[in-house]
Amino acid sequence: MDEVEIPQYFLCPISLMIMKDPVTTMTGITYDRESIEMWLLTKEEEAMTTTCPVTKQNLPRDIELLTPNHMLRRIIQAWCIANASKGIDTIPTPKYPLNKSHILRLVRQVNNDKLCVEALRKIDVLVIENNEKNKKSLEEVGAIKAMVSFIVKSYKERKLINGLEEALRIFHLVWSSTIENIQLVKENRDLIEAISWILKSDMTKTQVVIKTQAMMVLKNVIEVSSSNLLSGLNPEFFQDIVNTLRKESEHHISQQATKGALQVLINACPWGRNKHKIIESGAIFELIELELGNTEKRVSELVLCVLAHLCTLADGRAEFLKHAGGLSVVAKRTLRVSSSTDDCAIQIFGSISRCSATKEVLMEMLRVGVVSKLCMVIQASCGEYLKKKAMEILKTHSNVWSDSPCIQVYLLTRYPGQ
Repeated sequence: MDEVEIPQYFLCPISLMIMKDPVTTMTGITYDRESIEMWLLTKEEEAMTTTCPVTKQNLPRDIELLTPNHMLRRIIQAWCIANASKGIDTIPTPKYPLNKSHILRLVRQVNNDKLCVEALRKIDVLVIENNEKNKKSLEEVGAIKAMVSFIVKSYKERKLINGLEEALRIFHLVWSSTIENIQLVKENRDLIEAISWILKSDMTKTQVVIKTQAMMVLKNVIEVSSSNLLSGLNPEFFQDIVNTLRKESEHHISQQATKGALQVLINACPWGRNKHKIIESGAIFELIELELGNTEKRVSELVLCVLAHLCTLADGRAEFLKHAGGLSVVAKRTLRVSSSTDDCAIQIFGSISRCSATKEVLMEMLRVGVVSKLCMVIQASCGEYLKKKAMEILKTHSNVWSDSPCIQVYLLTRYPGQ
């Protein structure tokens, strides 16, 4: 490349590199788009008057006023191709973000019954391209509000209309927790009911993706919902979530939807009587069944987090202990997944140890390896608070577990005075 003489006007005045996407400013100077946009952004953050780097004339900060220099780009591309054998890299034609006015027009068309489906498909393409500028523009022109209106409309008309999949995906991918967006959804019961309706609807296998997108939207919404809305969630809502988990085990829903469902349960647990409602929906059985066949680390973390919440209640512990695999699967995950999983496992064992420790339960804990894992926690390289909790459980029931080799080694020998 050193042997090739690069024409001076191919070089960006800022980066001094060959321009991949030359744009001309209102001062008449051409720069590479990335360099001049970074210049404008930096000056905006520094609260300085923006000037052209070459002419020092005032320069508007609006990047939409940068004009693509197509002729120069084609000349540069042709020159790069001609010199490819000399080590010059070819330059692909850049993809330009849509003008904001075009994006605004598409968003407005979502409210038009005749134009909405085609508009949603065009917006969906822009979002899937993962162009951050397009996403930002969509957010600025009110795309989230338009998607909410479309989703709620489909619910009130009780039909899975064309464009619903795109609307859900656009919402999820464009969503950000701005004040305006939060105000739009935090008390929006119609939106919650619309998503619940989508989750419980009968669908063909090819439509399962709609339920996945609906669950991801629900996760976004529940994360910012008001305490009033969260406390008022009805039992049917949680039954729909649990049914989603059940269908994961039947391979009728995606793992992405499963993670979303688990995060919804976690965010809902602290409010009102939600833990009781979740337990009554049969969630604990489904969670244990899900975890018994699970190999995904993140799913294990979420499942044990939900179980730890639910086992703080007597009904939750009773349902947990009814399942023959509950104690076993939690013991198996301890010290094998992550520190957060270990924390939740010890919380579960602690709740059962303090409040539900019948002779049969304690012997089951010994039989399925819970006691062994508690002893291993004491000597593992985990947090001291976890070791302390494990030791408390072991000491509390050492009279029942006294015949266990673990108890003899770790309590009677290593900690003789405790």
